[in-house]
Amino acid sequence: MKTLSLALTAVLATGLVACTDEASVENTDLDVATTDGEAAAKAREIQGGDLADLQLGAKIVGPQGEEVKARLTNEAGAFADITSYVACPKGVTECDPATAPNGMIYTYVHTVYPGEDNQDDSGSGTGADSSDVEIATSFMMTQPAYGFTGAVGYSTAEVIRAVGNKAQVVITCLDGGIVWTINAGGGGDQWEQAEPITFWWQSTVPPAGPADAYAIKANYVTATGNGPYPAKSDQAPSACTAPSTDG
Repeated sequence: MKTLSLALTAVLATGLVACTDEASVENTDLDVATTDGEAAAKAREIQGGDLADLQLGAKIVGPQGEEVKARLTNEAGAFADITSYVACPKGVTECDPATAPNGMIYTYVHTVYPGEDNQDDSGSGTGADSSDVEIATSFMMTQPAYGFTGAVGYSTAEVIRAVGNKAQVVITCLDGGIVWTINAGGGGDQWEQAEPITFWWQSTVPPAGPADAYAIKANYVTATGNGPYPAKSDQAPSACTAPSTDG
C-alpha cells in the first residue's frame, strides 16, 4: 500500500464545504481504531470526506445516460449492484469532457448495494441472480486510480445506517487503486444485504467509459464489475503513487 504524501493533504478540501446540518453524524467513532490491526491500517490511510459535504455540478451524460448500472460478480454469482456517475464541480451546467477547460476535477461516485438494489427487474434484485450477503468488508478499485487528486470519501450517514455508530472506514491505496475498508468496530453489526453505501473519489482525468475496474469483498470472496473509469494516463499524477513521507 502507498501512503499519501503530506503535501497532498490540502487537496482533500477541494470540492468540500462545511456542512452544518449533519451534526447528528459528526460525533461518532468512524475514525477510531479499536485493534492493533486497525491502528496499523489507519497509519497508512487517506483521510476521507463526507459525501454530504460535496457540492457537485452537472453529471456526464454517456451512452447509458447520467448513471451506469452494473453487477459485481464472480463465478459463483452476483454479490452486489453498483450505480455510478461522474460529475463536474458546482456551477458547471453541462459536464462534457470534450469542451471542459484544463484543470477540471471530475468526481466519481459509486453506490454499492450488497446483494441487491431493491429493484425487481435489475441487477441482483428479486427475480434476478440474487445472493444473500451476510458480510461485506470492502469496496475497491482493481486498476490504478489515474489522476487521483487525493480527495476521496464516502457517505457517513449511509455507513452509520448500515453498520452503526461504531463503524470505522479506512481508505488506503493498493497497487495504485483505492480501497475503502469497512469494520464494524465495537458495534457488532456488519455491512450486509441491501444496505447501500456511496463512495466517491476525484480525478483530473475524465472517464473513458465503463471498465471492469471495481470490486467488493463479500461473504469472504471478491466479485468484480464495471463502472466509469478514467483513461490510462501515466502523465497525470496520482495520490496513490505519490512518494511516501514515512521514514
